[in-house]
Amino acid sequence: MMFSKLIVSLVCFFLSVSGGQSFPPPLSPEEERRLFCEFNEGSMEARRILIEHNLRLVSHIVRKYYSSNKNQEDLLSIGSIGLVKAIDSFNIKNGARFATYAAKCIQNEILMYFRSQKKLNYEVSINETIDTDRDGNPLTYGDIISTEDNIAEELDVRMKCKKALEYINKRLGERERRIIILRYGLNGERPLTQREVAAILGISRSYVSRIEKSALSDMRDYINGKLT
Repeated sequence: MMFSKLIVSLVCFFLSVSGGQSFPPPLSPEEERRLFCEFNEGSMEARRILIEHNLRLVSHIVRKYYSSNKNQEDLLSIGSIGLVKAIDSFNIKNGARFATYAAKCIQNEILMYFRSQKKLNYEVSINETIDTDRDGNPLTYGDIISTEDNIAEELDVRMKCKKALEYINKRLGERERRIIILRYGLNGERPLTQREVAAILGISRSYVSRIEKSALSDMRDYINGKLT
């Protein structure tokens, strides 16, 4: 499960988001629910659409709460990771609005980033000012912590994603690399099924499955320090 989340996060690094970008319009409640049902049944295309149509929420949160921060692109990337985590963990049966749930996940992901930066130098105070909002008011950790959510997750997603990219680019053979890129949409396109990848490469689906399974297993060991 953790490795699955890592692959999800890795995809986020290939999402190019900027403050001036024109985002797809928000989904209607009916369309959003339909896509979540399809995603829960295994549709990666539904997942991609959910990500694209909710990226404006990431941009909104970054512009509203962190407009004075100089690392806007970093915060957008980090917030996008939180968005994808929200999509992957959202339960439509709970009856909650996805936008509310996603906003908390996005803010928590950004908060974890700030905490990881601060802990290198000194203990963080919950009342410490970390930024200012659009109106110039101080923004503290306490302002953005969600008391209803558990944010104790210690996984350093950004570092692990960098290691995954390093493994893909430097350790995989040409065929293995292309299969992973096509399967998980790391080229900016939609993720392909094993059958579709097999058709493109002119090999059997079972062969694609074996190569993918082996590559992901070795990548997991590399990320966890078991493979050097």
